[in-house]
Amino acid sequence: MAEDKETRHGGHKNERKGGLSGSSFFTWFMVIALLGVWTSVAVVWFDLVDYEEVLGKLGVYDADGDGDFDVDDAKVLLEGTGGVAKRKTKAKGLKEKSASEPTVPPEEAELHIEPEEQAHLGTEPQNIEDEVKEQIQSLLHETIYTEHGEDLQQEEDGPAGEPQAEDDDFLTATDSDDRFETLEPETFHEETEDSYHVEETVSQDYNQDMEDIIYEQENPDSSEPVVDDERLHHDADDLAHQHYEEQVYEPSENEGIEISDSVVEDSNITSEEARVPPAEEQQETPEVNKKRDDAEQKEKVKKKKPKLLNKFDKTIKAELDAAEKLRKRGKTEEAVNAFKELVRKYPLSPRARYGKAQCEDDLAEKRRSNEVLRGAVETYQEVASLPDVPADLVKLSLKRRSDRQQFLGHMRGSLLTLQRLVQLFPNDTSLKNDLGVGYLLIGDNDSAKKVYEEVLNVTPDDGFAKVHYGFILKAQNRIAESIPYLKEGIESGDPGTDDGRFYFHLGDAMQRVGNKEAYKWYELGHRRGHFASVWQRSLYNVNGLKAQPWWTPKETGYTELVKSLERNWKLIRDEGLAVMDRAKGLFLPEDENLREKGDWSQFTLWQQGRKNENACKGAPKTCTLLEKFPETTGCRRGQIKYSVMHPGTHVWPHTGPTNCRLRMHLGLVIPREGCKIRCANETKTWEEGKVLIFDDSFEHEVWQDASSFRLIFIVDVWHPELTPQQRLSLPAI
Repeated sequence: MAEDKETRHGGHKNERKGGLSGSSFFTWFMVIALLGVWTSVAVVWFDLVDYEEVLGKLGVYDADGDGDFDVDDAKVLLEGTGGVAKRKTKAKGLKEKSASEPTVPPEEAELHIEPEEQAHLGTEPQNIEDEVKEQIQSLLHETIYTEHGEDLQQEEDGPAGEPQAEDDDFLTATDSDDRFETLEPETFHEETEDSYHVEETVSQDYNQDMEDIIYEQENPDSSEPVVDDERLHHDADDLAHQHYEEQVYEPSENEGIEISDSVVEDSNITSEEARVPPAEEQQETPEVNKKRDDAEQKEKVKKKKPKLLNKFDKTIKAELDAAEKLRKRGKTEEAVNAFKELVRKYPLSPRARYGKAQCEDDLAEKRRSNEVLRGAVETYQEVASLPDVPADLVKLSLKRRSDRQQFLGHMRGSLLTLQRLVQLFPNDTSLKNDLGVGYLLIGDNDSAKKVYEEVLNVTPDDGFAKVHYGFILKAQNRIAESIPYLKEGIESGDPGTDDGRFYFHLGDAMQRVGNKEAYKWYELGHRRGHFASVWQRSLYNVNGLKAQPWWTPKETGYTELVKSLERNWKLIRDEGLAVMDRAKGLFLPEDENLREKGDWSQFTLWQQGRKNENACKGAPKTCTLLEKFPETTGCRRGQIKYSVMHPGTHVWPHTGPTNCRLRMHLGLVIPREGCKIRCANETKTWEEGKVLIFDDSFEHEVWQDASSFRLIFIVDVWHPELTPQQRLSLPAI
């Protein structure tokens, strides 16, 4: 009986249990678990499953028009098989499961279905794929083309309902657009304070953000290290308006790329290396921080997923993804060929053609080729000209086209592209802001002013429009009126407003009306990394150069040049006076709005390292003398010129554009009293036959209160710490 009882409880007569012991069960459990782990590793390591193909095929279930299969699409699928209530329950379950398993790629996490759901799906009498496809077709019809409101119409409207870029609306670039105009040296300005130059502005950020979102949207599971091709590309953008064939300065590890002063867009133009101020210097008032946080929040809201795939492109999404992956990995030539083949196979595919344009853009940067870049510019136009192009893709293509046209110096062609964008998207104020910049770049301040007035009438708090409107008012010498626009624009924290130029002009305007808050804004500009210091406020800089207001000849290392100037000062003076006596008026008035009052004129012999042959005919001996000193005649960021200032003249406090030069003043005709120059917080006077040397990137100011004219000879030289490579390749100013 006892034996029967033991047997019923799972034992045997020999005292051994019939089931697995605890240790045996654990051993088998570990073996199975390890097999599972190693099987998973093998699948990933040996690439046994083509996830790209799987995810590409799932694109057919994309119901919300975002270009991929995600939780929202799963909701539609579940609704079709189990009703609204079950759809909500299961979608919630999917989200929770995805959140609890961070190591699972997003697409896979979203596709995990509970056993209950699998059983439910298995009981359906018909193939679920057919049912869902039918549902999606109707959903696509309702949702894809209503996403953009006034920008897109439903599919029945056909191509006419899509924003299109017509060939006739764009400027055909001429040969004269392909290079800088050769200006007469007399027309160059020492400091074009009130002119607008091209840098990389907010639209560049828009393109970069959109492209990053596109890639994340199309390849969310990509974990392979890739070459940051976009960053490389934007380094090229920083040298905008500087043709690829020209020699371009490549910065060292501790030195960034300079933004040419011919050019605009979102990287600040403050220096050749983006200066990040120390943490302790970045403390700001709670009000300013709050405004910046609000601006960041606004920017996040704007960065929604773009709709870049039309109905047809979704069917070839796997092929598009494969080509795009090559581009993101930096395999530019392979990517170009892949997209060319896609365009050949699918000539009406907007996304394939846009990918081709991007690859040509990348290839132009890689090869430093203007010709290839021109091809990219045309391909961007082709994208917008195709039928059935999603509005976001039209916008991206034309914005990038405009930007690349600016890079090539085709400012008027860029303007026409921007005008077309505003026609297509009349409610997009950011495009109107870009259009205003386009007008500024061709010197049409009046048209730019009208654009910004229109923007501010619709959106009075638009910070970007405010700073640019203030900039225009200041250029028109409406100093007091410009201050509130510049101040409120900067305070808004909107993208594109935290720019050294606007701090520069706000402080300058305040100084001119006697507002003591000027240096507060200079200080804030310094803390935010736009200025090297409160005194040194140049915007085109090489970091790490010795910085001090006044220099001695020995400190510069240019003692021979100084000795030659001082030995020959009478020869230089006499030739200058002879030019002054001529009736032709070769001395040209200073026209950069630097004078509060008075009469100040200049006669230029060298500008940006280029000799003015005609001017040197008036001072031949002086020019012959200077040709022995390449540190000045080769200084492409400076000038050599005579400067005459008449009694009653006051030059506002101002700074030069760059820290890459030093300025020598040789006294030629100096009245005994009344003439002085201040640099930073030290004031000096000139002497006839003697050289003063200062760094004009520091604030300086001049007074001429004598009873007769003052004549000096200005000689700019490279900063002595610049390397030969830098002197050869830094863009001219």
